[in-house]
Amino acid sequence: MLPRVDLPEVLLEVFSWTGAAEAFTSITGGEARLADLPDQKLWRVDTKADYGPFSTAARGRIDLDRVRRHWEDILRVVASIHTGAVRAHDVIRMLSRDGHPTPLGEAIAHYGRIEKTLHVQRMVDDTGYRRDIKAQANLQEGRHALARRIFHGQRGELRQRYYEGMEDQLGALGLVLNAIVLFNTRYRDAAIAELRAGGYEVRDEDAARLSPFVRGHINMLGRYSFLAPDLAGALHPLRDPSEPDEEEIN
Repeated sequence: MLPRVDLPEVLLEVFSWTGAAEAFTSITGGEARLADLPDQKLWRVDTKADYGPFSTAARGRIDLDRVRRHWEDILRVVASIHTGAVRAHDVIRMLSRDGHPTPLGEAIAHYGRIEKTLHVQRMVDDTGYRRDIKAQANLQEGRHALARRIFHGQRGELRQRYYEGMEDQLGALGLVLNAIVLFNTRYRDAAIAELRAGGYEVRDEDAARLSPFVRGHINMLGRYSFLAPDLAGALHPLRDPSEPDEEEIN
């Protein structure tokens, strides 16, 4: 039921809703998935402890003394990232030098191994947790697929030779991608409301699984016309749900 539109229409309509590009946010995250588990290494604090069947898998050692020595610096790094006081590439320079981790980087790595080991064990044992991780992975893969469709120019390669130019390209890609997600979310909600008003059964559990990264209804190619749609505060007309789906726009 989502309306078929050209990409510039999406951007202009979304901007009219928000009024500020800074309001867009990105979906991020990543965890080990079930398919990756055979290659995962578990870690232990006590090298002499008997973990039964996990003793062979837990072949790495976590150095808690190293974590304790750098604990205050670890907290400063985390706080700086969350508050935006430092940029990601500045943090990378603090944690690695000449391809090797700094003492602070090693301490953070050892602390992360605790969470990684707990995460892998929970993935094996907790079906609900595994399902949540799979759902998050599907979102990530959907986001990447949408980004590839948007970034069709120059075969999706960053061709700028200077760092700021690459940042500009990636920033523009993130802006457009998030605009499409917002557009799809608003029209998806409108479509669900219209279906329910028309007597169609739409279960909440089904609606919760709808992806905001669908893209078949958006034309990414052709000549762009950046004229704001005259919708008088309304939305594009939704397509008739009784009509067969048209072929995806390439």
